[in-house]
Order: sequence, then structure tokens, then C-alpha cells
Amino acid sequence: MTDSPLDQLTLDDLRRRTSVKWRVYAPDVLPLFVAEMDVPQAPFVVEAVTRALADGDTGYDIGTDYAAALAPFAERRWGWVPDVGTSRTLADVMVAIVEVLRVLTAPGDAVVVTPPVYPPFYGFTRNEGRQVVEAPLRDGRLDLAALEAAFAEATGVAAHGRGPGSGRRAVLLLCNPHNPTGTAHTRAELEAVLEVADRYGVRVVADEIHAPFTFERLPDGGGAAPFVPLLSVAGSERAIAVHSASKAFNLAGLRAATVLCGPDAADDLRRIPEEAGHAVNHLAVLAHAAAYREGDAWLDSLLAGVARNRALATRLLSERAPAVRVQPADATYLAWLDLRAALPDGASGETDPHRTLVSRGRVALGDGREFGTGGAGWMRLNLATSAEILTEGVHRVARALAP
Repeated sequence: MTDSPLDQLTLDDLRRRTSVKWRVYAPDVLPLFVAEMDVPQAPFVVEAVTRALADGDTGYDIGTDYAAALAPFAERRWGWVPDVGTSRTLADVMVAIVEVLRVLTAPGDAVVVTPPVYPPFYGFTRNEGRQVVEAPLRDGRLDLAALEAAFAEATGVAAHGRGPGSGRRAVLLLCNPHNPTGTAHTRAELEAVLEVADRYGVRVVADEIHAPFTFERLPDGGGAAPFVPLLSVAGSERAIAVHSASKAFNLAGLRAATVLCGPDAADDLRRIPEEAGHAVNHLAVLAHAAAYREGDAWLDSLLAGVARNRALATRLLSERAPAVRVQPADATYLAWLDLRAALPDGASGETDPHRTLVSRGRVALGDGREFGTGGAGWMRLNLATSAEILTEGVHRVARALAP
């Protein structure tokens, strides 16, 4: 065992869990797909929830305590202080995004996404009757030309933002840092995106749930780009960002989120109905607030463990499955793997890499096709586990890909 939270639990310990990660596949399949971390819960979170239960503090949530806890964390980690007074606390990130989309668009309007990207961006958007327009990444980064073409399609405005439009409203739903590639968008990239979006009248909404997971914070960050909060960028006055501690502190089962905005978007957040906050879990808010207030050292230890695991997985794959390429990343505890050159011809008669890994290797990674255009032939590997489990997972991948 080490001091890292990632190395505290055995596989037998983890298999006692009853969440998605441990229930979807047969017991002999090693699950390294969904964004659940193999860590014990942080002591400060356990203490906050235990204290609330002992005090009977299990009522309805109210106010802006969530954003008030996030603000000093954001200042410490990113040099940015969000506007607490205009924030809204909602049940989780995707619930918050849906509420924002309901305010900014109407059924039939378009939401632009930048695939390969977090799969719920598609499902939640379409469930609200909005169209999805893709602006695929180019070599893993935001593509301004693709975004401009998508904005023109979404709004009906002529190319380059000139001429009358259709009157349709549109939103760019941005993942910052990007899931699954682990790219941290630069300030220059975000400024350029905001400028083009403004030209087409497109509103920019960012999911910044992976913001705490950037490797540049480590002493040996290796040149990783820092996280740049969208609302700290010039031109973000009408932008909206959603934050949550649920990914960084493994709180998916105690989820909550806060919606933040630039000064010119405050009225939009006020238009989110009061009823939208009724589903907020007060215990979750207390847990997230404790994580933001007390979690820096624990999170930095976790970051170091994930960086170690990224290097370990990259080395093991280069040795055992050299045709697999690992996408370089600045952030997240997820690795984006290119298997397109690695699949054995006719492996078990399958051309589906996900099925190949499960059937031949008994290991489950995230299926890249679910992430939209550009995801076929790629897999997402969760690095937030022990070195022992990760090593076994990579060995199973190599076994599945062997001729």
C-alpha cells in the first residue's frame, strides 16, 4: 500500500460495492469504463455527512452555500473568483445544463457539441427536443472552422456571421477540460471560440466538472496546460459554466452542482425556475462544500497517483500492445486510447473493439463510439484505480488484442 488514495482498496473490497461500475458486467470482467474512482471516501466528506446525520441536518437545501465553498477553492487553484451572488445550486451537472438549455433555447433549436465528447451531451439534449450539431475536434483540439460552420448551420446565419439569420437560437455546449481526450483548452482558444460564438449569436455553456484534475499543478506536471475557467476569459460576459465536486471527490452518488455566469447572463440564471432546485440533495451540498474547503491535500495526492498511473499505462501498453496509442492529456483521470491499428483481424469474428476487449480479455473500457464522431476505434480507460488493478487491466487489453 502507498499513501495515495488509489492504493487503499483491494479488488475484493471494491467488488462489495453496488454501483454501476460493479454491476454492469459479470464478476470476471474487470471494469475500467465509467467515471467512478476506486478510492475510499475522503475523511472530511465522511465527517461532514456523519455530522449532518447526527444533527438531523437532512432537510431542504437553500441559498448559495455551494458556490460560497467553491469560490475560495477556485481562487486557490485557478486564480479566479466566481460570482457567488448570481449562482444557482442544482441537483447535478447535466440537470443544470438542461435547465440552462431550457432558458436559452426552445424545442427545435440547436446545441453544438465538439465530439468525441461526453455521451450525455447527446442524450439529454435530444430528450429536450433540441437538435445536436457536431463540430468535431481536429487532432484533439477545438476546430474554429468546424465551429463556425456548425454555428452557421445551427442559427441559419450566413457564413462568417454576415446576413440575416433564421431567428433560431443556439448554444455551444463545451467540455472544459475535455472529456474524453483530457485536453485543457487554452485561454487563446477559449477567447477565439467566444468571439466566433458572439458573432453568430450563439451562447456558450461549459461543463467544467473535471476542472480540479489538471496535471500542471503537480511539481512534475510535464508541461501540461492549466485549466482556464471559461468565465475568466475575455468575452465571457454572456457565458455560463457549471461546476461540481462530484468527479474530483468521487461523489457521483451524492451529486450536486452550481451554475455560474458572466455578468450579462445573470438574468438568464434568474429565469431558471425556483422548482428546479427542489431536487437538490442537502447532504450532497454539505459533502461537496467540505471537499472544496478541506480537500486540497487529498486531491493533490490523488492527482499524483493518477499521473503515476497514466505513465504506468502508457509504458505497459507500449510494451505489451505497442499498436495502441495513448492520447496525450493535460487533465482528467481518463485515458483516451486509439485502438484502430491494434485490433487483430477477425478477432473472434468481431470488428467491435469493445466487444473484443470484453469477450477476449474480460476487461471493460468505455466504448469510443458512444462519444460521437471521431470515437470509433477508440476506448476510454479509467486510470483512477490502484497500480495493481491497472496493470492487470492493461495485461487483459493486450491479451484481447493479441493475434
